[in-house]
Amino acid sequence: MHQLLNVVTDRGSKYAVSGQPVASRAEIDAALKSLKRDKKFAKATHNTWAVVFADGTPLKGDDGESGAGLVILRMLERAGLTDHLIIVTRWYGGKHLGGDRFRRVQDCVAAYLEDRGLPLSG
Repeated sequence: MHQLLNVVTDRGSKYAVSGQPVASRAEIDAALKSLKRDKKFAKATHNTWAVVFADGTPLKGDDGESGAGLVILRMLERAGLTDHLIIVTRWYGGKHLGGDRFRRVQDCVAAYLEDRGLPLSG
């Protein structure tokens, strides 16, 4: 799994992004389980994720951060990236971010795509 740690910090909340190729829901579950074996990620407030399979099937998980999975999903669709799971992790810092939390998720996905040499839009 490819990871970028400490991608963004906003009002105490810290963000990281992870990702890897996947071909099934079972592989998504295995990747999430593997990520959470690291106590730091297991204790995170949210591990939101999304993937678009090659057949066009979208899957996402908000993990309590309502709407964050959809933000990741839309960015994957725009980038034309399929069969690739992206997980954005947030450690809550004590202050609500409101709508800015979606911008931080976008920042993480953009950093991941850029680090992997992938386009932000297809």
